[in-house]
Amino acid sequence: MKATHPVFCTIVPPHVLDKLAQAQDPALAGPARRTLEADAAQRTHRRLTTVLGAPPAAAPDGGAAANTPHRTLYDAQHREQLPGIKVRGEGDEPGQDATVNRAYAGLGATFELLLKAFERDSIDGNGLPLVATVHYGENYGNAFWNGEQMVFGDGDEIFRDFTLPVDVIAHELAHGLTQYTANFTYFGQPGALNESVSDVFGSLVKQYVNEQTADRADWLIGAGLLAERVTGVALRSMKAPGTAYDDDVLGKDPQPATMDEYVRTGRDNGGVHINSGIPNHAFYLLATALGGKAWEEAGQIWYDTLTAGTLQVDASFADFARATVAAARGRFGDGKELEALLKAWSTVGVPTG
Repeated sequence: MKATHPVFCTIVPPHVLDKLAQAQDPALAGPARRTLEADAAQRTHRRLTTVLGAPPAAAPDGGAAANTPHRTLYDAQHREQLPGIKVRGEGDEPGQDATVNRAYAGLGATFELLLKAFERDSIDGNGLPLVATVHYGENYGNAFWNGEQMVFGDGDEIFRDFTLPVDVIAHELAHGLTQYTANFTYFGQPGALNESVSDVFGSLVKQYVNEQTADRADWLIGAGLLAERVTGVALRSMKAPGTAYDDDVLGKDPQPATMDEYVRTGRDNGGVHINSGIPNHAFYLLATALGGKAWEEAGQIWYDTLTAGTLQVDASFADFARATVAAARGRFGDGKELEALLKAWSTVGVPTG
């Protein structure tokens, strides 16, 4: 396994929070500014931890068996100190806090998909305990993976509780999967791949939980997260990038679906949340062309690509696409899966040759 370099990854893009922070209404601007400040503090902490070394993950209690989840939930009690007060451990009965219960269930669903579909024991393949903190900060409008654990805010007037959509929980945990596999750097195209992989596995977990085939899924990331006042359906759409929201306050979803619309920017770490729409759309095209349960064929190709050990941390979209071709051939041969894959990448304008 290549050395991991944990990064700070959020579900809500900085450009969305920047837009909110400029709103005339202080009820919108205030929480967005506080969220941006909290995120900046976490990024600084992550850089220091990367230099000084992260503390080792806690071992499962009591020599717990392999291939079983080891979840621990904490309550930050609206502070910004992690991890907070322990409120639920593995095997504990559900309590009165619905947010805690949703986070616990979402961690479990992600663990279960990785195990049953990909024979992977937790995100590192070796039973890594899964840690999450809820009720982070005051009106904190984000969720993040900090390289060690997941953190969820309660939202504000724009965003609802971040544990409500199971794909948001799975998205953040999938950043850990990438950290322990391809370990893409968090800038430009490799950063967009990092974000896209989280969207892919977030969507797969949602489809798994809802027992959906690819044609029945909505392919939205964060559906149900936006408050009623927002004109939009989700944070992102894998089916139709650029259409998730179009709101007076949030602005318009900037995601491109193809390389013809690729966004060149220095913001958002080189547009990692924006250009992820391109590989997202390629996965959607592949999964819907193959049909059935998306984790059984399309998901297997993406998982094999992540875990093959052939990708560099600074892989481009084209590097990743070529690696998916090798993965598809290795698992399925030169059949319909490869044909659908080549067509998907061609449609979004990413070369595979």
